[in-house]
Amino acid sequence: MTTTPLPEQRELGTVYVTGGSSGLGAAVVEVVTALGGTAAVIDRAAPPSGAPHALADVSDAAAVQRAVDALVEQVGPPTALLTAAGTDAVGRLEDVAVEAWEKVVGVNLLGTAAAVRACLPHLRAARGTVVTVASSLGLRAASDATAYCASKFGVVGFTRALQLELAGEVGVTLLVPAGMRTAFFDGRTEQYRPGPDAALMDPRQVALSVVHALRQPVGTEVRELVMTVSTEPSWP
Repeated sequence: MTTTPLPEQRELGTVYVTGGSSGLGAAVVEVVTALGGTAAVIDRAAPPSGAPHALADVSDAAAVQRAVDALVEQVGPPTALLTAAGTDAVGRLEDVAVEAWEKVVGVNLLGTAAAVRACLPHLRAARGTVVTVASSLGLRAASDATAYCASKFGVVGFTRALQLELAGEVGVTLLVPAGMRTAFFDGRTEQYRPGPDAALMDPRQVALSVVHALRQPVGTEVRELVMTVSTEPSWP
């Protein structure tokens, strides 16, 4: 009896990661590197991992373009992009400074678009993949999180529109993670910090799922990927 060979996974290639110096971004850098790919970071701070990097605030589109151009010189053009840079400003709308509120949208939403825009010519040439990072709070709102919800709901809409726009040219995956064990919650008051018994994901586990999306062969893609612990209250 003959069997048909299983489809081959795609090589990881060169993955650009915004926010790759910490949190989920750093976890993806770690996993991509461990699996033989090349990871390059765009962040405000150099990655502790020593990965190739270019410094930029992703809310500054011109700075993102310069960072992408610099990384192309360092490591070659991207075959994939993960937009993991993110921030938050919690509190009731009237209690959050205008500048802080707008910075959340600037980083989370406009920064995502800036990174995709800067990498897009290279990703088209490689028939590559974009993975954008939304949140469970991009699908289900929460009080005292207007900036974060607005930005992540925006990422969801941006990504779904981008999937239609780039169909057949670039793979586009929307990643929807719930809470992870990262420094994202550091510096918050107790009211807005997960409790000691909160179930949070290991970001490296989420990174493995990102890699699964990146390894899909040309012409096949993971459109949306929701990652939560099994007891996650914010989903569905």
